[in-house]
Amino acid sequence: MNPLFSLAPPLPFDQVRPEHIGPAIETLISQARDRIEVLAAEAGERTYANTLAALDAATEPLDRAVSVVRHLESVVSSPELREAWNAAQPAVAAFYSSIPLHEGLWQALRTFASTEEAGALTGVRRRFLTKTIESFERHGAALPPGEKKRLEAMDVELATLTTKFAQNVLDATAAWDLTITDGAQLAGLPESAREAARQAAEEKGAEGWRFTLQAPSYLAVMTYLDDAGIREQCWRAYMARAANENAGLLPRILELRRAKANLLGFSNFADFVLADRMARNGATARAFVDDLAAKTILHFERENESLAGFRRKQGGEGAMQPWDIAYWAEKQRQAEFDFNEEDLRPYLPLDRVVAGLFELVERLFEVKVVEAPGVPVWHPGVQHYEMRDADGILLGTFFTDWHPRDTKRGGAWMDAFLTGTPGLEPHVGLMCGNLTPPAGGKPSLLTHREAETIFHEFGHLLHHLLSRVEVKSLAGTHVAWDFVELPSQIMENWCWERESLDLFARHWQTGAPIPEDLFQKMRRARTFRGANAQMRQLGFGSVDLALHIDYGSGRDGGIVAFTREILQRFTPAPLPADYAMICGFTHLFADATGYAAGYYSYKWAEVLDADAFTRFQREGLFDKDTGRAFRDEILAKGNSEEPAELFRRFMGRGPDPEALLRRLGIAA
Repeated sequence: MNPLFSLAPPLPFDQVRPEHIGPAIETLISQARDRIEVLAAEAGERTYANTLAALDAATEPLDRAVSVVRHLESVVSSPELREAWNAAQPAVAAFYSSIPLHEGLWQALRTFASTEEAGALTGVRRRFLTKTIESFERHGAALPPGEKKRLEAMDVELATLTTKFAQNVLDATAAWDLTITDGAQLAGLPESAREAARQAAEEKGAEGWRFTLQAPSYLAVMTYLDDAGIREQCWRAYMARAANENAGLLPRILELRRAKANLLGFSNFADFVLADRMARNGATARAFVDDLAAKTILHFERENESLAGFRRKQGGEGAMQPWDIAYWAEKQRQAEFDFNEEDLRPYLPLDRVVAGLFELVERLFEVKVVEAPGVPVWHPGVQHYEMRDADGILLGTFFTDWHPRDTKRGGAWMDAFLTGTPGLEPHVGLMCGNLTPPAGGKPSLLTHREAETIFHEFGHLLHHLLSRVEVKSLAGTHVAWDFVELPSQIMENWCWERESLDLFARHWQTGAPIPEDLFQKMRRARTFRGANAQMRQLGFGSVDLALHIDYGSGRDGGIVAFTREILQRFTPAPLPADYAMICGFTHLFADATGYAAGYYSYKWAEVLDADAFTRFQREGLFDKDTGRAFRDEILAKGNSEEPAELFRRFMGRGPDPEALLRRLGIAA
């Protein structure tokens, strides 16, 4: 039996082989196509059950298989697995692209929409009908047959190119390393980073200390290593990841996106993507980014003048370089606040952070999280958990996979394997990271930012596991992209409060909480260079929108130079001519859409989360009524109502745009 057929918990990760992928995908596409043909050819009266409900279920076996295969290629990639997925993906992309282009299906939807039953629909079913009709129109349902074929071909090519982009970045990240044999060159590096580098070298059978472009290794070098030459070497390698391979893919990806948007009646890809999001169009998203930048720029300039002055006083010579920023900023923070991030590591052992997070959500949202071993996993380091409601009902299960490896893509993410049905079938999800691994006989000891990352991804997972929406395509995280980060980003706030920190920030040896003087230093340093952090994100958002609204190769030249010029305005040091960060920007180019034209969403949702958290601060960090309101009005509702209305219901008003600036310490 092919394990990718009829996927249900426990998912058979240990049984999936590359040779299963092609036959499974081919068969599941054929079966899904047959279900759609039956739906479209229904001879009787059009009903919700035989039209919309049937459409919602038509592709589910294929959806599940694709999610599992795509996930495995991201976390335990191999040449054979990659080859099998690359071979299957064009057919997958073509099939999904064909759904809104199916003339019979489109006619079935329109026929149902004109029935008395459709006119009487309310709530989530009414929204499902409206959103489906809008989506079909936006994705080409009304196009002539020849243009439908052209659109389908575009989608296949986009899926192929963006998959290749992501694989190139994974390969380039894994291919680079730097081994140092002279311990004197490690000056400034914390003991935790030295131990990790020593262990990384031993794993490769090498002497000395091995550094990579994986986040824990790279960030430690950039933040602490005294040797500017080595910092420069690592920085240049990171910013050039896959530059040769991906520079050639980018023009075609952008060309296809622009052509697709134009074919569908939109002036640019941003307008196409954002038509179904809170911003509605590219101009609104750009105005939002520009407004935040205008409110931040003066503070940004002051911070950089302060850092340059500090560096001069410490004997720093010459112009500040990009690989100097994090290093000197950490020096300045230690000097001004007597605070070193490394001082927090002993209080943030991974297991304790995770256990404390679970205790927090149990108190806040009245659920119970317990480890549930004994199910198949894709790597020995993966753990499996159950989440149950207060009455013991199983809401869902999830997996965690925390540490980097050469076969795993970078970053941190949450994803869904199965979207359940309220009262019938539990949800299944996962969260992955690339966090500091155990080293030197010590457990995994995290930075504070890594702890925030766990809370962030678990916020996404809560959105999935606590969803109570009957329509699967409107459940969980299937919300407007500029709303989806609210549940994740709001969770990070509990990493800054004494009451919640005491649940999980405990010394790995003694169990003692963070000392009060260290906590106060951490709090005082929270807004240090906050304007720079904000401008960095706004720079990415600006580049994203510029590429998907403005860019034209004939007018603007090469993409690498075009994006470097924009990012320079948001960067405190001159960027070298070969700066090619855009070639490794997987948020924008590792998926046919992904965060393309939507990177601004992080800041958009951050405004929402900064404001929403003020209710918890006012009513109590663990106040069950507030937690229940957030669960019921945000987490449980998915995309069953307009996101602005959900936010208004939770807060009793619309969002306060100044909340984020106040949190960053840069409000007027």
